[in-house]
Parts: sequence; structure tokens; C-alpha cells
Amino acid sequence: MDLRTTQDWIVRRELLGTPGVADVNSYGGMLKQYEIAVNPERLHGMGISLTDIFNALGKNNQNTGSAYIEKNPTAFFIRGIGLVNSLSDIEQIPVKTTSNGLPILIRDVAKVQFGNAPRYGTFVVDTVGEAVGGVVMMLKGENGSQVIANVKKRIETVQKSLPEGIEIVPYLDRTDLVGRAIGTVSRNLIEGGLIVIFVLVLLLGSLRAGLVVASVIPLAMLFAVSMMNLFGVSGNLMSLGALDFGLIVDGAVIIVESVVHRITQGKLAASGILKLSKNQMDEEVYHSSKRMMNSATFGQIIILIVYLPILALVGTEGKMFRPMAETVSFAIIGALILSLTYVPVASALFLSPSTQRKANISDKIMTGLHRAFEPLLNLALKRKITVVIVSVILFVLSILLYNSLGGEFLPNLEEGDLASSVITLQGGSLEHTTETVEKANKILMSQFPEVKHAICKIGAAEIPTDPTPMETGDYIIVMKDKSEWTSASTREEMMEKMEKALSVLPGVVFEFQQPIQMRFNELMTGTKQDVAIKIFGDNLETLATKASQVENIIKNIPGIVDINVEKVTGSGQVQVVYNREKMAQYGINIADVNDLLKTAFAGNSAGVVYDEEKRFDLVVRFDKNFRNDIECIKSMYIPLANGNQIPLDQIASVEIKNGTAQVSRESTRRRINIGFNVRNRDVQTIINEVQAKIDKQLKLPAGYYVTFGGQFENLEAAKQRLAIAVPVALLLIFVLLFLPFTP
Repeated sequence: MDLRTTQDWIVRRELLGTPGVADVNSYGGMLKQYEIAVNPERLHGMGISLTDIFNALGKNNQNTGSAYIEKNPTAFFIRGIGLVNSLSDIEQIPVKTTSNGLPILIRDVAKVQFGNAPRYGTFVVDTVGEAVGGVVMMLKGENGSQVIANVKKRIETVQKSLPEGIEIVPYLDRTDLVGRAIGTVSRNLIEGGLIVIFVLVLLLGSLRAGLVVASVIPLAMLFAVSMMNLFGVSGNLMSLGALDFGLIVDGAVIIVESVVHRITQGKLAASGILKLSKNQMDEEVYHSSKRMMNSATFGQIIILIVYLPILALVGTEGKMFRPMAETVSFAIIGALILSLTYVPVASALFLSPSTQRKANISDKIMTGLHRAFEPLLNLALKRKITVVIVSVILFVLSILLYNSLGGEFLPNLEEGDLASSVITLQGGSLEHTTETVEKANKILMSQFPEVKHAICKIGAAEIPTDPTPMETGDYIIVMKDKSEWTSASTREEMMEKMEKALSVLPGVVFEFQQPIQMRFNELMTGTKQDVAIKIFGDNLETLATKASQVENIIKNIPGIVDINVEKVTGSGQVQVVYNREKMAQYGINIADVNDLLKTAFAGNSAGVVYDEEKRFDLVVRFDKNFRNDIECIKSMYIPLANGNQIPLDQIASVEIKNGTAQVSRESTRRRINIGFNVRNRDVQTIINEVQAKIDKQLKLPAGYYVTFGGQFENLEAAKQRLAIAVPVALLLIFVLLFLPFTP
């Protein structure tokens, strides 16, 4: 309780002032309350109702203001101070006066103590057991790396103000993955740039010419980054990872190669001039560049058209892939502008004006390529019809081959850490799930030295950004660097070994994935698995039955793991069903009884207790000894209008029954999810196999139907848009090729 109070009133408040932070969602611990633990037997014996308790607390916990008194030269404001400050203040509040004039105080009918709100979730860390944690939520549109840097800086300040012995330990840092991803992209871009420069110098046969072309790369990147900043495109694995320096320098290569060729083999070189003057150099560069402008421009335009289909994507697939097409387009447009302006000027300034050129390794390479290529070219020109027919056949075969390929919406990113859902018995208690997770943590921490932290959020927090029942939890397993792994060499192998080690826990299911992948799946389709089979219908029992049949149909398909059927029924409930006839006889309203039932067991706020700037609810509920059994509900007394009281079971039946666990809807229809993960196969192939088996073996009542969600849903949406956009792009390219002014 103390840790949770520190989290809510010190750590959270400080972090909320950090730029870019939307909120801090707290997990675990106990939410402190001032509890009036009522003894219902004493209430009944003294003829007092819960309403009397509420009225007494409300009337004896308040301040007031009453203008002021003037005593020149000062004004004294009048204040009535009546807020409670301690447990003893609450104990001394009078509830009622007996017939002989003696007051009945709160302490006479209740125990006043520090209590906590009913818990629907816990937070378990490593082998420590329960702890208190939080998730910092970022404002939409903010720079994640900058916000995390701000949070880290603020945490250093907050740590100094915490009581001795309390430490803030970050367990999952998004910048780790971002840093690894950007590091990979940066390394690949640098290596790619160096390779392109090497090839340019090698094949152009001139160091100066190669460097002029290579200088387009950083300038085009500068243009692309400026446009990304202007249009709000972030630098990430998708946007920067697709940059191809070979495409960027394409136009510059054409122009520089033309200039070098004209200088060494043009009319002036043929006339015997050994070194061009400045004016001659400018003239040669101008004519050679002008001659190749159309070719360079149209080459870059055709490359741009190739990316138009990706720009046509919308929704999730658009948000994922459009930045890639936009960044490449920005870079190519920048390179095109540079090819038309900067490259001719740089060529005139920096290329050698000498018309004499010694044979070098470049000439030998090009001569060898010509010797291999010219016979093939001549053969192709002699067999034009054959070449066209073979090309068409290959094109058709490529389409057939494409349709036979498997498909995935996104390849799996190596995040470095693992995530898992833990599912215990349906309707399991919070205490049981917590004990199970503590056992699982001991197994993970003792048997896998690669695990740095094993953190599990069970159930739901006060801000239910991830509302899950008490029998389920979400694991974040923070791993050491892969170079330090000894138990397994791959992520998939590690997941399999962890599942095997945890299989000793009876009745518990673990579903291993990766943190971002799991959240991404959940945001897209409402399920944390890679694929969701959705059955739509009206009756929950029928949906549950059909979902169980689907599970049996697909469980033996290779590649399908971690099958999870959404639980919609089977939740244990204590159902209080009111007898309207008897309630009418006593003149009792259902709303009044519901309020009493809620207050007695869940608790109801009767005000607030202030502790300097901290605020805690003043809550009335039955003492825990009178709310731990179904008999406590049956014997709860209901006040009547004449002052008498009757037990609840005289006006209602109280029974333990199985009830509805949850009702999920999509597009106004009830539905149930059967989720599963895919390993060592592609999503498209598995979906095709699953769909064929379900169509053959599953019989649904009228009005019921099956759809597929998850990665498959986005994959299909992307394919449908590309099926329209790609032919349009091809048509546009063909139109460009046959325009009269096309080079």
C-alpha cells in the first residue's frame, strides 16, 4: 500500500509534468482508502442502516466559509474546519442517538482502519513477488525517443525525492529496440554507400567521376530528410531501410558517363586537343548533359512510378508501408533535381579536362562485359519474335509462381525481448493466478540465465487500457543480448524450451510472442495472436460450442501453435435474482437494494480524507468477515419504510451459477475469437489450409458465419489495393514509353 501511494502521489505526478507524456498507468499494490468496516450484526441490533452511516459521514466531514469580520486595518475571514484528518476523527462521528439520549458513534458499529479498493490486478516481478509498476503512455504524434529521454531525465530527479530503500527500475525501454533498428539501418546505409562508391569508381574508370556521382548520395539524403521533416515522416526501419543508393545515383551516372565519354572521345578530342579550356569544358559538359537529360529524367520518373502502388495503400498497411515509398520518392526526386542542376556544374568544375585517357582496369572489365553481351544482343535482335514470346511466357510463369507463394503481412522483427500471455483456469481467482505466475517466474529465472527480468501484469489496472480478466496475465520477458544466450540459439528455440519448462504447471497455458508484435496484433484485430478466426452469431452457448469444434479441426495443422479460444461463458457468479412480488409487498425498490448490495461488498465512497495534497476515498463496506461467503449475502438486512429490517433471502434467491464471462461484438454482431500463432510457416498458406478444413468440416446454423482476422486481414486488404494500383502503374509506364518525346 505504501509503495502504491508513493507511485500515485510522487512518481506519477512528477512524470505527468514531463513533455510528451499523456498519462502513467499504475499496476499492482493496494489503492489506499480510509475504510469503515461495518459490522452488520451490530447495525441490525441497534436499528441502524447503511444509509444512516452515509448521512453521518457526509454531515461530519466538511469545511465551510462564512464571509469575514472587519477589525481595521485587518479583515478576518471566517472558516468552519470540520474535515476529518485521522482514523480517530472518523471513529468519533455520531450516527444516531438512543432513546435515553446516548450517542451511537461510528466506532460502535464499525471498525475504522486503512483499507484498499478491491483488486482486479497485480504486478509480479522476477522472484521478488508482488511489486508496484507503471507504464508511461506517450501523447500521439510525439517523438518516442525524445519523450523517453525526457522521462529518464525526470526519473533521475524523482529518485532523489523517494524514501530510502525505494528504487525506480525501468524494465522495458523502447529506445533499446529503436536504437538497434536505427543502428542496423545506419550501418547498412553506410556499407551500401561505400559499395556503390567503389563500384562507380571501378566501372567509370575515373576517381573524380566516381566521387562526383557519389556526392549525389549525401545531398539526395539531405533533401529526403528535409522533406521527411516537412511532411512529418519519421526516420524508422521501414522508411530508411528501403533506401537504395543504386537508384539514387542512376540519373547522375548517365550524365557523368556521357560527359566523360564526350571529353575523351568527342570531336575536340578527335581534333587533337590534349586539354580543354574552361569554355570548351563548359561547352562539352553542356551538350553532353543536355543530350542525356531526357534519358536521366525518364529513368527516374519510371522508378518513381514503381512506388505509386505503395502510396495507394490505406489503413494499417498504409501506415506501415507508405513512409517507405515516401522516403524513397523524396530521395529520387532530390537525386533527379541534382542530376539536372548540380551534377553538370560539378562535372564542369571537377572532372579532368584532359582528352587523353590511359587504359585501366575499368576498360578491361567493360571490354569483357561487351564481349559477353554483344553476341547475346545480336542473337536477340535476329530472333525478335522468339525473344518476345519467351518473355511473355516467363511473365505468365512469374504470375503463376507469385500466386503459389506464401504470404505474410510483415516479416517477424527480432525485437530482442519476449512476451507471453498466461492463462489459468476459467474464472480463477486473482490470488491463484498470482501464485501461479510467481512459480513460473522462479522457473524462468532459475533455468534460463538469458532472462534479465520476468515481469507479469495480471488482470486489469485502474485505467483499463488493457482490460483482461483476473485469470490471465501479460508477461514481458527482458532478455540479455543474444550473444550471451546459452540455452538456445534462436528465438523460436528459446520459446519452445520455455514452454516445455513451464508445462509442469498444471492447467496453465503460455503463448509466447514478442512485445510489439503482440500489441500490434491486438490493436489490429482484438486478439494477441497472429491469426484470429472469428465466428459471428447470436447465441453465446452456440458460439462457444462451434469455437471448440474449430479448435479440434485446426489443432493438428503443422505450424499452428498457441491456440486460444476466447472465453465467453463459464464465469462463476453469485446471482441475486429478485422476487418482484415479495418486493412489492414490502414496498422495496430494486435500485435501493442494488445500492446496498454494492456498498456492502464492493464499497461506496462517503467522502474524501485529505493528507496534505494527497486524497484518499472514505469508503463504507462490510467488514471482511461478513463478505466472504454466500451466506453473508443471504443474511444482509434490507431496511423497510416502517423502520424494520428483513434479510435479503426473503425477497430474492441467491445462488452460485455459471454466467457469461464476456460479450464481444464487431460490426454490431456478437462474435467469438479463436486465435493462434504461426511458426515455421507463412500465414497465407496456413489460412488457406484452415479455411478449406473449416468449410468442409464445420456446420453452422443459419445466420452464423466465419471470417479471418489478424495478419491475414491486412494482407488481403493490401493485396486488393495493389491488384488495382500495380496494373495502373504498369499502364502508365507503357504510356510514357510510347510518347513522342520519350527518349
